Amino acid sequence: MNLKDIKSLSMGNKKRMRVGRGPRSGKGKTSGKGHKGRNARAGVGGFIGYEGGQTPLFRRLPKRGFNNANYEIKYAVINVGDLEGLEPGSVVTAEGLLRARRIGRLKDGLKILGGGALTIALKVHAQKFSAVAAEKIRQAGGEIKEL
Repeated sequence: MNLKDIKSLSMGNKKRMRVGRGPRSGKGKTSGKGHKGRNARAGVGGFIGYEGGQTPLFRRLPKRGFNNANYEIKYAVINVGDLEGLEPGSVVTAEGLLRARRIGRLKDGLKILGGGALTIALKVHAQKFSAVAAEKIRQAGGEIKEL
């Protein structure tokens, strides 16, 4: 390979096409848009689902059902068995569990579920308790407070 064999790279210096500049330019008169019709007009875009003036499919089909997902209350959950390693007699709150990384993210509140065993007495403050969880906390000598 010699220095004379190296060719310069084209850096994309293509000039833009200037439309509507006479018949000899190649894009004169109708500027490459053909004659009349929707595609020859300004603002040709339209929207996704446009069917040429026919009633679109999403309007022809009936609306069905109701989605209550926007109004659903989502709780951060923890089992009573996961509270086992805490100090006896301490107050358990959602913020404390969040700081201790026992729960991932505090959503609309905290719910205590009944999985696992609890042997230490705790004062647990939460928005919701399952019946089994409340019973296990009371049996261990603890207190529950529903916020």
